Amino acid sequence: MSAQIREVRGVRKVAEISLHSHIKGLGLDERGIPLPVADGFVGQVEARKSAALVVELVRQGRMQGKGVLLVGPPGTGKTALAYAIARELGEDTPFVALHASEIYSLEAKKTEVLMRAVRKSMGIRIREVRKVYEGAVKDIKIAYGKHPFNPYVRMPKEARITLATKDDNLTLTLGEELVSQLIRLGIKRGDLIWIDAETGLIHKVGRVKGVEKAKYYDVDVWEVTEELPSGPVKKEKEIVRVLTFNDLDLAVASQRVSIIGFLGLELEKEVDEEVRRSVNSQVKKLIDEGRAELVPGVLFIDDAHMLDLESYAFLSKIMESEFSPLIIMATNRGITKIYGTDIESPHGIPLDILDRLLIIPVRPYSRDEVREIIKVRAEEEEVTLSKDALELLADLGVKYSLRYAIQLLRPASIVASRKGRSEVGVDDVEEVSKLFIDTKRSIEFIKEYEGQLIK
Repeated sequence: MSAQIREVRGVRKVAEISLHSHIKGLGLDERGIPLPVADGFVGQVEARKSAALVVELVRQGRMQGKGVLLVGPPGTGKTALAYAIARELGEDTPFVALHASEIYSLEAKKTEVLMRAVRKSMGIRIREVRKVYEGAVKDIKIAYGKHPFNPYVRMPKEARITLATKDDNLTLTLGEELVSQLIRLGIKRGDLIWIDAETGLIHKVGRVKGVEKAKYYDVDVWEVTEELPSGPVKKEKEIVRVLTFNDLDLAVASQRVSIIGFLGLELEKEVDEEVRRSVNSQVKKLIDEGRAELVPGVLFIDDAHMLDLESYAFLSKIMESEFSPLIIMATNRGITKIYGTDIESPHGIPLDILDRLLIIPVRPYSRDEVREIIKVRAEEEEVTLSKDALELLADLGVKYSLRYAIQLLRPASIVASRKGRSEVGVDDVEEVSKLFIDTKRSIEFIKEYEGQLIK
């Protein structure tokens, strides 16, 4: 019997609310046409239509040698659009966001920082059929013995564990190394686990109801299923893992650590190019053998006008390489100087690079779109707004900026809760808008107290 799973590590974590956590995709209908409001997106229909075509080009393998440039004023959703493209390409598509200023590191060369980002943006999906023992823990007993160096300390020596499915029961005797995994994972009756028969690694998947003598809780961090899995305990299972090229680089590099590393001296901060060539060779072999498939990801570079000529030349070379992610750059600049030079160019990007980019304009939002975006973000952050408060925030978003209006949501919610209300009202928004000023009012503040501020 063969089954397919995705490898899950540890406890399920509560998803953090980030600036773009509400974006689930490009919000397309079944014909690939953007809906006015969908998947967390509001408006920007033309930009999303362009992005949908980019997604299709990537899927057809026709984006090699090209990249994407998102151009628009601040706060118009350029980062959200890049993130949505990655989500449309697939749930396990690697997405790396890099600010252009991050390449100027003191620890590594610019090209090394960019190369790491590129390698993190490329993945391979490895499919392996492994022999495993899978089932719900029906019984578990751990035997302890004396510590070899301290007779007063007891340590786990072996364990007997019974795994059960609907159709089978099997009792296994586990050695000392596997027992330590059982203790570390906190395995107990009722847990659904599988053990890799070849490596001995134990994976906890969740909990199963109805196991005799097992304890269950109203609140549990593990997913609880109603029924036991079916089939034999010992089986073959197809395991699907997605690893980035950077993961493989580090794994190979760690095997080549010199004696200097063992002596505690500082190692090189860059991955040797020979290591990357070796990884590329192994990846090609896995793909040719049909044991893996390439997962091109998205490398998003914000404020691309801060890149210099050397960085652009490097990215141009990457676009032409066999293993290249989709490179998406964003800028809010018009005609400006290329960083580090006196040469003026559109968006501060060299013309030969612009020729390689599909340029997508991202236009400012209308007031109705600003209101709808604030409404979506309020739902994401679980902030309840009154109708009038929503309208006021929309006015502030148009007058100052959408980001400013969104940033007021959480402070306004705290102010309302201190007043004993669960709903944010107009007075709460007015109060926080006085406490936290926007960029325009900040400039007015500077002018007012110019004589007292240090230059």
